[in-house]
Amino acid sequence: LRFKEEGGGVVNPGGSLRLSCEAFGFSVDYYYIGWFHQAPGKAHEGVACIARDDDTTYYADSVKGRFTISRDTASNMVYLHMTDLTPEDSGVYTCIARRTPPTTELSPVQQMCASEMFALPDKWGRGTRVTVSG
Repeated sequence: LRFKEEGGGVVNPGGSLRLSCEAFGFSVDYYYIGWFHQAPGKAHEGVACIARDDDTTYYADSVKGRFTISRDTASNMVYLHMTDLTPEDSGVYTCIARRTPPTTELSPVQQMCASEMFALPDKWGRGTRVTVSG
């Protein structure tokens, strides 16, 4: 484990949360970072990813316009700001990192969010649970 995620909790539909992902033993500047979501009974989905070199971002269609991923070099953390939450956003959110995603026809940051990347991280955390209910 090299990440510690925090910020999960219970929130009403339409509410907001900010998840944090603190890195230990390495700099977030030198890795592609992804937030992955696992809803109950479903596979992991990459919802937001940020590139290593230029902070290019990629979002899954399910969260586009509602979630924002950002990186804070000074604190060595990555954040996921989530707004307009729905019950479908409930689940465990986990950070993973790759120095370089595999080369495919996708852009590297889009490849970082591909579902199979959850099984191929260089660094990972235990996740934080989000429950949208009410």
